[in-house]
Amino acid sequence: MPVPTAFLDMPDTCKDTDSWTCAAVYHWTGNEDLSHAAGWLIGKPLAVVWLVFLGLLGRWLLFKVIDRVVRRAAAGVPGKLAKGPFAEHEGEAAVHRRAQRAETMGGLLKSIVSGVIFSVVTMMALAELGANIAPLIASAGIIGVALGFGAQSLVKDFLSGVFMIFEDQYGVGDTVTFGDVSGTIEAVGLRVTRLRDVDGTVWYLRNGEILKVGNQSQNWSRTVLDIAVGYTEDITRVRRLLKEVAHELWEDPEFHDKIIEEPEVWGVQSLSADSVVVRVTLKTMPQKQWMVAREMRERVKVRFDAEGIAMPLPQRMVWKDPQA
Repeated sequence: MPVPTAFLDMPDTCKDTDSWTCAAVYHWTGNEDLSHAAGWLIGKPLAVVWLVFLGLLGRWLLFKVIDRVVRRAAAGVPGKLAKGPFAEHEGEAAVHRRAQRAETMGGLLKSIVSGVIFSVVTMMALAELGANIAPLIASAGIIGVALGFGAQSLVKDFLSGVFMIFEDQYGVGDTVTFGDVSGTIEAVGLRVTRLRDVDGTVWYLRNGEILKVGNQSQNWSRTVLDIAVGYTEDITRVRRLLKEVAHELWEDPEFHDKIIEEPEVWGVQSLSADSVVVRVTLKTMPQKQWMVAREMRERVKVRFDAEGIAMPLPQRMVWKDPQA
């Protein structure tokens, strides 16, 4: 709708408000005080409300875009790009991990969008009300620098959390080791990571203090078993029996979807004073290595008992001096 020609010339009384409401009331009534009051009581609030509405609309639209991106990221990459060496073994845990990571990134992006829009709308509203925002912007820069120096550890934690999420170093449900702390991740935030160890103790670690991470449940895991037998046993026979037990476990329908590849018997791992140690390995799905290891040990014990292979016993040799 075009602005009436009479309103194109802003009256002097309305210069400070720069409001068309003030100009309209002045041209209708000719009363300077009434027009000036209308500009402040009607024009300025309407302008602020309009800015808030535009900010909320922009925030809503950007949130819709972020939600769409998050849904596509949680669904994975379709086609041949999604196929990998372990794609056929991807289960609900992997899907949940991808969805959780996508939702975390979506929450981060929404927080950034909300902060930027709130800051812009606040500055524009203050400018609309006649405030000089140049000192505010300069002060914000100075305060930002002061906070940066005073809260370096907090900034470090946030940046580390952002990069950790982008790089997918670990996620909720993963079993990890942080230095001398090991456990299962329960929550991943931008500032802290929460995990629970096998005793039930909950640990809170600041992301900026995590220097190295050992993830035991990313993509695949491996069960490594060292089976000790006595020196009197036939090692070739022991290796054959271990190979048969591992192969039977792999073909078991209950464990076939948990063991990725054919188990391997690597052979003699070490020689000790009492035993010969033979190593067996089984590549498993993430976090299934402990279940497979327990089942494998039980089956090896049963098979060795049936085949008459005894576990090693401590041996001591005593020398007697004939001169004594």
